[in-house]
Amino acid sequence: MIDTALLTAETFLDSLYDLPDGGQWVELIRGRVETLSPPEEDHRIVVLNLSKVLAEYMNRNTEGYPCFDLGLVVGRNPDTVRFPAVSYFLGGEMFGESDQTITENRPALVIELLSSNDRRRTLNDRIHDYTLAGIAVMWFVDPIDKVVHIIRPGYPNKTVREDEALCGSLAWQHKASGLSILPEFRISVADLFAVPESWEKS
Repeated sequence: MIDTALLTAETFLDSLYDLPDGGQWVELIRGRVETLSPPEEDHRIVVLNLSKVLAEYMNRNTEGYPCFDLGLVVGRNPDTVRFPAVSYFLGGEMFGESDQTITENRPALVIELLSSNDRRRTLNDRIHDYTLAGIAVMWFVDPIDKVVHIIRPGYPNKTVREDEALCGSLAWQHKASGLSILPEFRISVADLFAVPESWEKS
Protein backbone atom coordinates (compact mmCIF):
# COMPACT_ATOMS: atom_id res chain seq x y z
CA MET A 1 0.00 0.00 0.00
CA ILE A 2 1.18 3.53 -0.80
CA ASP A 3 0.87 6.08 1.98
CA THR A 4 -1.02 8.87 0.25
CA ALA A 5 -1.16 11.24 3.25
CA LEU A 6 0.18 14.67 2.37
CA LEU A 7 2.39 13.71 -0.52
CA THR A 8 4.51 16.36 -2.16
CA ALA A 9 4.45 16.70 -5.93
CA GLU A 10 7.84 14.97 -5.98
CA THR A 11 6.82 11.97 -3.85
CA PHE A 12 3.58 11.75 -5.84
CA LEU A 13 5.64 11.54 -9.03
CA ASP A 14 7.87 8.84 -7.50
CA SER A 15 4.82 6.70 -6.58
CA LEU A 16 2.72 7.48 -9.67
CA TYR A 17 3.43 4.30 -11.62
CA ASP A 18 2.73 2.11 -8.57
CA LEU A 19 -0.87 3.33 -8.47
CA PRO A 20 -3.72 1.46 -10.24
CA ASP A 21 -3.57 1.83 -14.06
CA GLY A 22 -0.07 3.23 -13.71
CA GLY A 23 -1.46 6.40 -12.15
CA GLN A 24 -3.11 7.36 -15.43
CA TRP A 25 -6.33 8.76 -13.97
CA VAL A 26 -5.19 10.31 -10.70
CA GLU A 27 -4.43 13.80 -9.43
CA LEU A 28 -2.80 15.08 -6.26
CA ILE A 29 -5.21 17.38 -4.42
CA ARG A 30 -3.79 19.18 -1.40
CA GLY A 31 -1.38 16.37 -0.67
CA ARG A 32 -3.75 13.45 -1.21
CA VAL A 33 -4.22 11.22 -4.24
CA GLU A 34 -7.67 11.37 -5.83
CA THR A 35 -8.76 8.94 -8.54
CA LEU A 36 -10.77 10.15 -11.52
CA SER A 37 -13.19 8.07 -13.57
CA PRO A 38 -11.59 6.64 -16.73
CA PRO A 39 -12.82 8.75 -19.66
CA GLU A 40 -15.53 7.59 -22.03
CA GLU A 41 -15.22 7.54 -25.82
CA ASP A 42 -16.33 11.19 -26.18
CA HIS A 43 -13.28 12.23 -24.15
CA ARG A 44 -10.94 10.40 -26.52
CA ILE A 45 -12.73 11.86 -29.57
CA VAL A 46 -12.25 15.44 -28.36
CA VAL A 47 -8.57 14.84 -27.53
CA LEU A 48 -7.99 13.31 -30.96
CA ASN A 49 -9.71 16.21 -32.73
CA LEU A 50 -7.78 18.75 -30.65
CA SER A 51 -4.47 17.05 -31.37
CA LYS A 52 -5.17 17.09 -35.11
CA VAL A 53 -6.21 20.74 -35.27
CA LEU A 54 -3.32 21.85 -33.05
CA ALA A 55 -0.86 19.94 -35.23
CA GLU A 56 -2.25 21.70 -38.32
CA TYR A 57 -2.13 25.03 -36.49
CA MET A 58 1.53 24.54 -35.57
CA ASN A 59 2.39 24.02 -39.23
CA ARG A 60 1.34 27.65 -39.76
CA ASN A 61 2.53 29.18 -36.47
CA THR A 62 5.88 28.66 -34.78
CA GLU A 63 5.12 30.31 -31.43
CA GLY A 64 4.01 27.95 -28.69
CA TYR A 65 3.31 24.23 -28.46
CA PRO A 66 0.82 21.88 -26.75
CA CYS A 67 1.46 19.11 -24.22
CA PHE A 68 -1.11 16.42 -23.54
CA ASP A 69 -1.86 15.03 -20.06
CA LEU A 70 1.04 16.90 -18.47
CA GLY A 71 0.81 17.28 -14.69
CA LEU A 72 0.81 20.91 -13.54
CA VAL A 73 1.93 21.76 -10.02
CA VAL A 74 -0.68 24.41 -9.23
CA GLY A 75 -0.33 24.53 -5.43
CA ARG A 76 2.26 23.99 -2.72
CA ASN A 77 2.12 23.25 1.02
CA PRO A 78 0.08 21.09 0.61
CA ASP A 79 0.78 20.28 -3.02
CA THR A 80 -1.77 20.03 -5.82
CA VAL A 81 -1.06 18.53 -9.25
CA ARG A 82 -3.72 18.74 -11.97
CA PHE A 83 -3.65 16.91 -15.31
CA PRO A 84 -5.54 18.93 -17.94
CA ALA A 85 -6.07 17.31 -21.32
CA VAL A 86 -3.96 20.00 -23.02
CA SER A 87 -1.47 22.57 -21.73
CA TYR A 88 -0.36 25.18 -24.28
CA PHE A 89 2.99 26.85 -23.59
CA LEU A 90 4.39 30.10 -24.97
CA GLY A 91 8.00 31.25 -24.74
CA GLY A 92 10.93 29.22 -23.48
CA GLU A 93 12.53 26.35 -25.37
CA MET A 94 10.27 24.83 -28.01
CA PHE A 95 8.83 21.54 -26.69
CA GLY A 96 10.79 22.08 -23.47
CA GLU A 97 8.01 20.48 -21.40
CA SER A 98 7.26 17.58 -23.73
CA ASP A 99 9.41 15.01 -21.92
CA GLN A 100 8.15 15.92 -18.45
CA THR A 101 5.53 14.08 -16.39
CA ILE A 102 4.85 17.07 -14.14
CA THR A 103 6.06 20.67 -14.28
CA GLU A 104 5.99 23.86 -12.24
CA ASN A 105 6.16 26.00 -15.40
CA ARG A 106 2.93 27.74 -16.30
CA PRO A 107 1.17 27.21 -19.63
CA ALA A 108 -0.64 30.18 -21.12
CA LEU A 109 -3.74 28.06 -21.74
CA VAL A 110 -5.17 24.86 -20.27
CA ILE A 111 -7.92 22.79 -21.88
CA GLU A 112 -9.95 20.51 -19.61
CA LEU A 113 -12.62 17.99 -20.60
CA LEU A 114 -15.72 17.76 -18.42
CA SER A 115 -16.26 14.21 -19.59
CA SER A 116 -17.21 12.53 -16.30
CA ASN A 117 -19.24 13.39 -13.21
CA ASP A 118 -16.17 13.84 -11.03
CA ARG A 119 -14.57 16.22 -13.52
CA ARG A 120 -17.81 18.22 -13.74
CA ARG A 121 -18.28 18.20 -9.96
CA THR A 122 -14.80 19.64 -9.36
CA LEU A 123 -15.05 22.36 -12.02
CA ASN A 124 -15.00 25.26 -9.54
CA ASP A 125 -12.04 23.74 -7.70
CA ARG A 126 -10.15 23.43 -10.97
CA ILE A 127 -10.87 27.05 -11.92
CA HIS A 128 -9.72 28.13 -8.45
CA ASP A 129 -6.46 26.15 -8.65
CA TYR A 130 -5.58 27.35 -12.14
CA THR A 131 -6.42 30.96 -11.28
CA LEU A 132 -4.21 30.93 -8.18
CA ALA A 133 -1.44 29.38 -10.29
CA GLY A 134 -1.61 32.37 -12.65
CA ILE A 135 -2.87 30.60 -15.76
CA ALA A 136 -4.23 33.23 -18.14
CA VAL A 137 -6.90 31.30 -20.06
CA MET A 138 -8.87 28.11 -19.42
CA TRP A 139 -11.12 26.24 -21.85
CA PHE A 140 -13.49 23.69 -20.32
CA VAL A 141 -14.88 21.45 -23.04
CA ASP A 142 -18.23 19.88 -22.16
CA PRO A 143 -19.00 16.86 -24.37
CA ILE A 144 -22.41 16.40 -22.75
CA ASP A 145 -23.81 19.88 -23.45
CA LYS A 146 -21.60 20.32 -26.55
CA VAL A 147 -20.20 23.67 -25.42
CA VAL A 148 -16.84 25.17 -24.43
CA HIS A 149 -16.67 27.40 -21.35
CA ILE A 150 -13.91 30.01 -21.59
CA ILE A 151 -12.55 31.31 -18.29
CA ARG A 152 -10.20 34.29 -18.24
CA PRO A 153 -9.60 35.54 -14.68
CA GLY A 154 -10.60 39.18 -14.34
CA TYR A 155 -12.90 39.09 -17.38
CA PRO A 156 -16.48 37.86 -17.97
CA ASN A 157 -16.80 34.14 -18.66
CA LYS A 158 -17.92 33.10 -22.14
CA THR A 159 -19.68 29.99 -23.42
CA VAL A 160 -19.12 28.99 -27.05
CA ARG A 161 -21.89 26.76 -28.39
CA GLU A 162 -22.05 23.99 -30.94
CA ASP A 163 -22.99 26.29 -33.84
CA GLU A 164 -20.10 28.66 -33.07
CA ALA A 165 -16.31 28.44 -33.33
CA LEU A 166 -13.27 28.74 -31.12
CA CYS A 167 -11.21 31.22 -33.07
CA GLY A 168 -8.64 34.00 -33.08
CA SER A 169 -11.06 36.47 -31.53
CA LEU A 170 -10.91 34.32 -28.39
CA ALA A 171 -7.09 34.48 -28.20
CA TRP A 172 -5.36 37.08 -26.07
CA GLN A 173 -1.91 38.41 -25.40
CA HIS A 174 -0.04 36.55 -22.68
CA LYS A 175 1.41 39.10 -20.24
CA ALA A 176 4.45 37.04 -19.23
CA SER A 177 5.72 36.43 -22.76
CA GLY A 178 4.11 39.29 -24.67
CA LEU A 179 2.95 36.74 -27.26
CA SER A 180 -0.61 36.14 -28.38
CA ILE A 181 -2.30 32.89 -27.37
CA LEU A 182 -3.35 30.90 -30.45
CA PRO A 183 -3.66 33.76 -32.95
CA GLU A 184 -5.54 32.74 -36.12
CA PHE A 185 -6.62 29.49 -34.46
CA ARG A 186 -10.09 28.31 -35.45
CA ILE A 187 -12.17 25.17 -35.01
CA SER A 188 -15.91 24.69 -35.09
CA VAL A 189 -17.18 23.57 -31.70
CA ALA A 190 -19.24 20.93 -33.50
CA ASP A 191 -16.02 19.59 -35.05
CA LEU A 192 -14.56 19.08 -31.58
CA PHE A 193 -17.20 16.42 -30.95
CA ALA A 194 -17.33 14.88 -34.43
CA VAL A 195 -16.55 11.16 -34.60
CA PRO A 196 -13.57 10.63 -36.94
CA GLU A 197 -14.45 8.90 -40.21
CA SER A 198 -11.96 6.12 -39.49
CA TRP A 199 -13.82 5.31 -36.25
CA GLU A 200 -17.19 5.30 -38.01
CA LYS A 201 -15.91 2.89 -40.69
CA SER A 202 -14.47 0.52 -38.11
